[in-house]
Amino acid sequence: MDKVVSTAAEAVADIGEGATLAVGGFGLSGVPDVLIAALHARGVGGLGVVSNNCGAMDAGLAVLLSAGRIARVTGSYIGANKEFARQYLAGELEVELIPQGTLAERLRAGGCGIPAFYTPAGVGTQVAEGGLPWRYDGQGEVALASPPKEVREFDGTEYVLERGIRTDFALVRAARGDRHGNLVFARSSRNFNPLAAMAGRVTLAEVEELVEPGVLDPDEVHLPGIFVQRVLALTPEQAADKRIERRTVSGAPAAGTTAVPSAGTAAAPTTERTVRA
Repeated sequence: MDKVVSTAAEAVADIGEGATLAVGGFGLSGVPDVLIAALHARGVGGLGVVSNNCGAMDAGLAVLLSAGRIARVTGSYIGANKEFARQYLAGELEVELIPQGTLAERLRAGGCGIPAFYTPAGVGTQVAEGGLPWRYDGQGEVALASPPKEVREFDGTEYVLERGIRTDFALVRAARGDRHGNLVFARSSRNFNPLAAMAGRVTLAEVEELVEPGVLDPDEVHLPGIFVQRVLALTPEQAADKRIERRTVSGAPAAGTTAVPSAGTAAAPTTERTVRA
């Protein structure tokens, strides 16, 4: 029952060439950076990644992407990741873009043993009809397009059939976890992390705070340990390393209001928004 591993290298030791991975996080929030770095150091490639996005700047999955280790991405967002867009348009990367809610439900369904489900999202578009570019040829032409999906009517409404997702491994990050693998996620890191963890046949969780079994109140557990096979306790330095994807600054507060100080500033008249909890 003790699922704790000593090092990140030990946690990812059996992830091989061409493995498929479900990876938690949203932007840079709740991203398992330490496990991703260990996987990068391992040197394997040809990876198939299922994640909301593929990292940003030089963090998150962008570490593997920039090194040419990812062959296929199933996600819902490219955003400002210029390297992601470049590889996709150059024909170096296969990309399946799907609605964000559908991605979440496909991961959850896979983890629950549900092979497929119907959803109205995407009906009447290329999501259902096919033709979305999965891979370009590097010359601006589509080399591989998405196939059409089954559409069925229920009670007068059309729904498209979507398949549940299962991956070889899952990499997630939690705020707290115990030796049995029970996990608690903080704020926005709770978005895709539990779903990714459920979808992986072998799930690796890095936790910012490791506690003994019995410390976590069962009512506060977001993901039960049955979905987790390995737990890596982060050092205080690793746990505190939380990147800011986009820093936004406002002007002076209106009269009668109070500014939120900037990070590291006692009383600056600015506000900042971080998108990594």
